[in-house]
Amino acid sequence: MTSTLPTSAGLLSPRRRWAALGVLVGAVLLLAVDGTVLYLAVPSLTRELAPTATEILWIGDVYSLALAGLLVTAGNLADRFGRKKVLLLGTAAFGLASALAAFSPTAGVLVVARLLLGIAGATIMPSTLSLIRTLFADPRERTRAIAIWSAGSGGGIALGPLVGGTLLEHYWWGSVFLINVPIVVVFLIAGAWLLPESRDPDPGRFDLLSAGLSLAAVVPLVYAVKHTVSAGPDVQVGVAAALGLVSGVLFLRRQRRAAAPLIDVTLFRNGAFSGAVLANFIAVFALMGLLFFFSQYLQLVRGFSPLQAGFAEMPATLASIAVVAAVGVVAGRLGRGRAVAAGLAVAALGLALVSVAERAPQYWWLGLTLVPVGLGVGLALTLTVDSVLSAVPRDKAGSASAISETAYELGAALGIAILGSVVNLVYRAFLPAGPVPGEVRDSLAAAASVLDPGSELARAAREAFTGAMQVTSLAAAAVTAVAAVIAWRTIPSGKD
Repeated sequence: MTSTLPTSAGLLSPRRRWAALGVLVGAVLLLAVDGTVLYLAVPSLTRELAPTATEILWIGDVYSLALAGLLVTAGNLADRFGRKKVLLLGTAAFGLASALAAFSPTAGVLVVARLLLGIAGATIMPSTLSLIRTLFADPRERTRAIAIWSAGSGGGIALGPLVGGTLLEHYWWGSVFLINVPIVVVFLIAGAWLLPESRDPDPGRFDLLSAGLSLAAVVPLVYAVKHTVSAGPDVQVGVAAALGLVSGVLFLRRQRRAAAPLIDVTLFRNGAFSGAVLANFIAVFALMGLLFFFSQYLQLVRGFSPLQAGFAEMPATLASIAVVAAVGVVAGRLGRGRAVAAGLAVAALGLALVSVAERAPQYWWLGLTLVPVGLGVGLALTLTVDSVLSAVPRDKAGSASAISETAYELGAALGIAILGSVVNLVYRAFLPAGPVPGEVRDSLAAAASVLDPGSELARAAREAFTGAMQVTSLAAAAVTAVAAVIAWRTIPSGKD
């Protein structure tokens, strides 16, 4: 994805350039917040919409899944038709989809609205980084701008639970989506005025077949995982898995042969690049998969209100933000590869401690264990993105960025799907033997909506969910430790 610097961008004053950056960071912040703001709303919307356990997973998962599947395609369209134009159209669509989500009458409509939010978000994300390169010709200014952009994305993930908790304390669950609408209006007005237009003057032929194959590779595989856990392995699982694998193979073959591929697969021949992408994917997989159900644990097991649950997750939030100030020092002393590995190792230790603290009677023990999780993941994610870009030639930076963003969103989607399915599976296994109402077996959120909180079965359901969270926390710790080894072995440190 090459970037053409228009004359108007080169003439922008410093104040206007940084104001334009504020619009771009705000857009990414909005996407990141929307990726996590829903988590606290699950108990509330469960009472209103009565979704099944599978629908709850899709409500949380389909947003990141759509982003992951469409990022590269949307980036190609932005290069072709203009990054500012696609960004503003995507932002407007995001606002409309948010309104639909806020007033969804059924769980099925909410799943569709979340899908539309993901599609709109996919048109926003690729344009922001390209426009930053257009706005800032000076390398030092551009580096600072990209760092601020990255902090906005990470900060949005952290702010989601707090924003959601604040809104849910005073309003209905749909408010976590409706708040997007006035923000989108402000972004549209500011973006139309401040942002310059840029496009690739020679984008090549748009490969519609590759775009379709990329979607056909991702969606069936995630469906196969979900269906296996909810209904067991059957013919549908086999067909979906086969379709995804075959589509993936055909997609990779087409990318190797195409004159203008959607993804430059030759980048993966670079071990440092592949290691950084894989470490990024696994770190997000573990964090997002656990985070989706952690908010439910705080409310349904600990008895926290939505706002209290948002504040209870703040130790991880603050730790991940604090990493921005320390990342340069840590990377300078350890080298990039060792620093990424150290961050992932710290996160793995934190996740293992979370498993122990989830049965602690006092919250403070649990809050303390969230600190190493936030520190480790924040450090690792910041440096893996830097490693991805540093491992490839400058003219491949656009393609590398698209791959990194896709890995991030796909990690989030699969983390929620797979680790969320583990939570459900272990929860059902830990329930008391004998006849149990279908709602109780479906999920703890559904059980809480039909059981007396003081009943023996309600207490047993909470115990089962806590046990499921402990098992899942240990699973997340294990995969994060694997990512630490991968980073240590593949990402260069640049130090003896």
